[in-house]
Amino acid sequence: MTTSSHPGSPAASAAPRPLRVGIVGTGGISRAHLPGWAELGAELHCHSQAGAQEFAAESGATVHSTLEELLAAVDLVDVCTPTPAHPEIVRAALDAGRDVICEKPLALDPAEARDLVEHADRAGRRLFPAHVVRFFPQYAEAKRAIDNGAVGELAVLRFERTGSLPDRSWYADEELSGGIVMDQMIHDIDQALWMAGPVQQVYAQQSIAASDPAVRTAHVVLTHRSGALSHCRGFWGPPGTQFRYTFDLAGDAGLLQYDSTGDPGIVFDTVASARHATGDGFLPDVSTLRDPYAAEIVEFATALAGGAPARVEAADGALAVEVSQAALESLRTGRSITC
Repeated sequence: MTTSSHPGSPAASAAPRPLRVGIVGTGGISRAHLPGWAELGAELHCHSQAGAQEFAAESGATVHSTLEELLAAVDLVDVCTPTPAHPEIVRAALDAGRDVICEKPLALDPAEARDLVEHADRAGRRLFPAHVVRFFPQYAEAKRAIDNGAVGELAVLRFERTGSLPDRSWYADEELSGGIVMDQMIHDIDQALWMAGPVQQVYAQQSIAASDPAVRTAHVVLTHRSGALSHCRGFWGPPGTQFRYTFDLAGDAGLLQYDSTGDPGIVFDTVASARHATGDGFLPDVSTLRDPYAAEIVEFATALAGGAPARVEAADGALAVEVSQAALESLRTGRSITC
């Protein structure tokens, strides 16, 4: 993607320059974003407290020693830092007149997440929270099927996500990462909101292994305003735990199921009824479709350039933080929390 000059300007006859992207934070997630920026032909810049030179050697990015220097050199900022740094960087970028992509969660505190959304509105800039699971082809296909009435009225949604605790120390500190709910399970909380709509009640429980506090599982139950129920389960296991994600989405006319183990594609079972009497079947196997991180980056950049709206907007990111924080409050108090 490129930025063009105004007709009649001295540069109008020159080749349009590439989109200039400033990546802040050069850990693992920043590298996941690189294929999308490469697809767009972006000119990369980076700033990080550590690892910037190594990232530049891999990506060809120009290194900047300060955030201010980077902001002066770019059109768009991609925030890939640990979560506690998100609000300060996002605000600085917005104040500099830059649009922003920010890794999830936008912030740990719901009020701060909402303030970032309002800050973007006041600045007249766009803020995109990078909820990448909306771009996983299996979830996107399920969302399309639900919107097209394939399962009828949603009743019960089940999401599960398992894997090892990330090996960076800040993830294990709940004050920094928000723990399993805010860091891992927010993906499925966002899916529940995307597919079944607003939530009015949240209840959560967590079990921590006595032998290893890093090993834990949590369960979050969401009561939607529609009456549907979503159950999200997350598990952080010991090193070597297989990364796996599943969903079961049941309505009054059918069931959509997916399990990443072996990736057989999405299974669609219909309920025998007068409205759906064709028997069971399969939706397309979407496992071979494009990299969701690249799809996310390209869709955000396209929306900024005046193309189709992105499937996730700033308010979605703030709502996911609000519901996830309600789950954390439920864990602390043992009570059901009203949203």
